[in-house]
Parts: sequence; structure tokens; C-alpha cells
Amino acid sequence: MRAGLSREQQLWRWRILTSTYIGYIGFYLTRKAFTICKKPIADSQGWELGDMAYIWAAFLIAYMIGQFINGFAGRKYGPRVILLFGLGVSILCNIAFGITNSFYTFLVFMFINGLVQATGWPGCVGAVSTWLREHERGTIMGWWTTNHIVGNIVYKSLGGLLLGYLGWRWAFAGLTAITLFTWWLLYIWQYDKLEDVGLDPVVEKKSGDSHAVQGSQEDSVTFAEYMRIALNPLVLTMGVSYLCIKFMRYALDSWLPAFLNIQGLPPDQASYWSMGFDLTGLVGTIVAGWALDRVFRGNWAVLSFIMALGAIVGYLAVIYAGSNPIMVALCFGIVGFMIYGPDSLLTGAAAIAVAGEMNGVAVAGIVNAIGSAGPVVQELWIGKLMKGADMTANIHNSNMLTLGMSIVFAALMVVVAWRLHVAHKERDARV
Repeated sequence: MRAGLSREQQLWRWRILTSTYIGYIGFYLTRKAFTICKKPIADSQGWELGDMAYIWAAFLIAYMIGQFINGFAGRKYGPRVILLFGLGVSILCNIAFGITNSFYTFLVFMFINGLVQATGWPGCVGAVSTWLREHERGTIMGWWTTNHIVGNIVYKSLGGLLLGYLGWRWAFAGLTAITLFTWWLLYIWQYDKLEDVGLDPVVEKKSGDSHAVQGSQEDSVTFAEYMRIALNPLVLTMGVSYLCIKFMRYALDSWLPAFLNIQGLPPDQASYWSMGFDLTGLVGTIVAGWALDRVFRGNWAVLSFIMALGAIVGYLAVIYAGSNPIMVALCFGIVGFMIYGPDSLLTGAAAIAVAGEMNGVAVAGIVNAIGSAGPVVQELWIGKLMKGADMTANIHNSNMLTLGMSIVFAALMVVVAWRLHVAHKERDARV
């Protein structure tokens, strides 16, 4: 029979889940304002829209590098340290974005912002991993990992409102001001484990041999141990699969508001309608978490493959919708439902399941680091496509590109399922 939690344990767990949930929304507010302001910034400064891709690519490259660095830093120094540092520096970067007129200032501070923004996801996953028991991990993390989707909705709605009425500089200023509150909440409520607040742990520490990905379960690891986890074939395959997901998700995060604007919607309306992708993604994430515990019994690879097939159907619907911006936005809702589920699983419940509670922060960082190459490639590739004169053809080609990526993702999930099966057989032989 599973032991329950004491009142104090329940209280502190809610504080951890709440502070990291809202804290990660803060990371999104200081990360994504640029995506909805991209075209207005270009118009006001006299820059080409296609050249804005270089600024965002600078962020994405730094974010990819930062994920690898912060996966190790979080494993060595703890999630609390990297979360408070990273979000604090990101706030300063966004203050600079709101007051500068220089293309190269944007570029430099966007690179710095990418490095520190990479503390967010591995730090938050590591922060909650030691507070969740195995039998409840999928369901709770299914709800908890909606934080990045809610973050999308918040920055697009509030940012779009500020953008429409006051302009892009106030969009940066308003979202940055809200982030100060989220930093303060992390400071007072976020602790790495129950022992830090004088309580007994709720998760029993297991030997590294009991997991599909072997690794030390001690509080701190060496860089050599971290690299051993990073080079595990299963972790590498998870990372390549996540690259496909982030390619698709960031293509929509970065370009969908601009596409809808080009197809006839005003900038603020384009921002609002692009949220359909996020709203259905929120539902998909919750459903995926529930299904992981109740239907698939922890088999996240098969669940992700099924949702990958659904994403292919969604992209075909988008292409069939043509250039009607409302129909395109609605069809992208299917895509959102299907790709946000695997997105949350691969760097959330799956990262903890394959490597244990202590190494969840490391695997989340590594998988995210590999996956973060996807946003870099899509930004430069789609940015190049958007330099052509025929915008309708350019948008169609971009949708065909992301359809192809959804097919590759489905194929890779078959490989992931096979590697996971092999890893489990090897683990069972060891045990």
C-alpha cells in the first residue's frame, strides 16, 4: 500500500509545483516577446523581416549551448541556484531590448538571453523531480508541464494587447515587469528537496542500476559522469527526436503570428489567433500525462508515436486550408494537440523515468540541448524562404517543410521505442 503524504509535505509540494509553474511562465515572458514583436520592430527600424531571423537564431544557438551547460550546472549546484540566476539576468536583457534601436545590441543581448534562458526547463524539471512519486508522475507532470503553454498564451495575449495599443517597446516593458513577481516567488518558495525544509523525502532514492540510463544518484556528479549520461544511446536518440518536435513547435511560435498577419489579420489579431495552437496543446499535454499513467502504463515512447501520427494529419489539414488565416489557425490547433504531448513527455516524465529523480535534470538538459538545434535550423531555413517575393508560396513551402519534419519524428519514435526496449532488457539482466 502506498504511504500518503503528511500535511507539511503536501503543503511544501504545492509550493514547489506552484512556484516552478509560475516561474517557468516568467521565463517565457522574457523569452518570447520578440516573436510577436518581430514584424513591428522590423517596420519601425527599417530592417528586413527576413533579417530578424538572425537575431532569433542568435538566441536559439545560445539556448542550445546553454541547455548542455545548465544540465550539468543544475545537477552539480542544484535547480534553485540556476533558476534564480538565469531568470534574473534574463530580466536585465529584456530591459535592454525595450530601449535599444541597434540591430547589433539586439543580437548580443539576445545571445546572452539564450544562455540564461536555458536554465529554465532543466532547473524546473529538476526542482519537481524529487517531490513526485513514480505512480503519480505522469498525471501530475501532465498538468505541470502545461506551464510553457500557459506561458505562450500569457505572452501572446498580454503582449499582443500591449503591442496593439502601446507599441512593441511597451510589450517588452510590461512582460518584463510581470516577470519580477515570478522571480520573487521562486526565491521564497522553491527548494530543491524536502530535506532543505526539514521534512522526510517522499521519493526513495534508487540505485543507478535500476534505471534504463545508468548514473550516480548522489547529490552532485562529476563532469565525466555527466558525459557518460549524455552519450548514452537512448538519451541521444531521445534528443534527436526532440529536435524534430522543437523544429515544429518553434516554427509556429516564431512565424505563425507573422504568417497570419501576411494572410490578412492585423498584428494584434494574428497574435490572438495564433494562441489556438497553444490552447489545444495545453489539452494535449494534460491528456498525454493522464494516458501515460492510466492507459499506456508508463510507455511514453508508444504514446508519443501515436501522437506523431496525429501531427501528420494536422499538417495535412493546414495545407488543405490554403490561405484562409482563420481556417489555418484552427487546423494548427490539431497540430498543437498532437505535438505538445510528446514535447512535455520527452523532457519531463520520460527524462525522470529513464534516469531517476536525481538525474532527471541532467537528461532534461541534454535532450533539450540536442533538440534545440531544431529551432535554430527552422529559423534560418524559414527565414530564407520568407525572403522571396511570393509570400503565399513561401508560407506553403514552410508548411510542407514542417509536414516533412512530422513524418521524420514519427519514424524516429519507432527507433526510440526500440532503444527503450533494449535498455529495459539490459537493465533487467543487470538487476
